[in-house]
Amino acid sequence: MDQLLQHALNAMILGGTYALLGIGLTLIFGIMRVVNFTHGEVYAFGAYMMYMFVMLIGANFIVSLVLAVVLGVMLGALIEIVLLRRLRGADIDTTMLVMIGAGIAMQNSEQLVWSGVAKSINSPFPSAPLVMGAVSVSWTRLFVFAVAVVLIAATYALIQKTRLGKSMRATFQDREAAALMGVRIDRVHTATFALGSGLAAAAGALLGPVFVVYPTIGDLASLKAFAIVILGGLGSIPGATIGGFILAFMEELGAGYVSSGYRDAMGFLLIIVILLVKPTGLFARKERIG
Repeated sequence: MDQLLQHALNAMILGGTYALLGIGLTLIFGIMRVVNFTHGEVYAFGAYMMYMFVMLIGANFIVSLVLAVVLGVMLGALIEIVLLRRLRGADIDTTMLVMIGAGIAMQNSEQLVWSGVAKSINSPFPSAPLVMGAVSVSWTRLFVFAVAVVLIAATYALIQKTRLGKSMRATFQDREAAALMGVRIDRVHTATFALGSGLAAAAGALLGPVFVVYPTIGDLASLKAFAIVILGGLGSIPGATIGGFILAFMEELGAGYVSSGYRDAMGFLLIIVILLVKPTGLFARKERIG
C-alpha cells in the first residue's frame, strides 16, 4: 500500500505537466484545426531556455521559468504568423507536411546549437525530500506540480472569463459567424497558437530540472501530447487535463509493478483499450472548448 501511495503521488505531480502539454495541443486543434507537429519541439525549446538562463547566464530560477514561458509564447506566435497564416485555407495534407518539416528543422537546430549531449539543470530547492508518513517527494517536484496547477487554472480562467477566451470559444463554434460578429480570426489564431506553445514550453521548463535535456526530448513529449488529446477527446480541455493525469498514473504503475522499461508502453496500452471501447475519447462532446 505504501508503494502504491508513492506511485500515486508521483503520478499526480507528473500528470500536471502532462496536462499542460495536452491542453496546449487541444486548444490549437480545437480552434485552428491544425495538427501541431512542432508541439514537442516547443517543449524542448522551453527546457533548453531554462538551461540557458539557469546554467549559462546564472539567472534566478523562477525568473528563468517565466522567461522560458514568455519565449515559448513568442515562438508560437512566430510560427503561426510565418507559417500557418500563409496556409490558411490550404488542405490538411499541406499543413501537416509543413508542420512536420518545421518540427524536424527545430529539432536539428537544437542539436546544432546545444549538441547531442544530455544537460542537467540545477534546482535551488533542498535536495532532501519532504517526507509525509510513508511517502516522500522532492521539493522540486512539488514546485513543478504547484506551478502546473496554477497554469492550468489560469488557462481555464482565460478561456471562460476573458474577452479573448470568448472570442476563442466563438471561433471554435462557428468561425464564419464569429468573423461576422467582429472577431478578428487572425488574432485569435495567433493568440491560440501562442498560448498552446507557451503551455508546452512551460511543461518543458518545469520538467527540465527534474530529468535531463537533450535534442530529441520533444519526440516522446509530442507522442504523449497527442495521446492525451485523443484519450480525453479532441478539443476538450477538461478531457486533456484528466487524460494527462490518467497517462501519468498508468506510467507510474507500469514502472513500479511491471518494469521501468515498460513505463511508456503501459500508458499507450491503456489508450488503445479505451479507444477500442470509446473511439471519440473519454470526454468528447459537441462543444469541446471551455
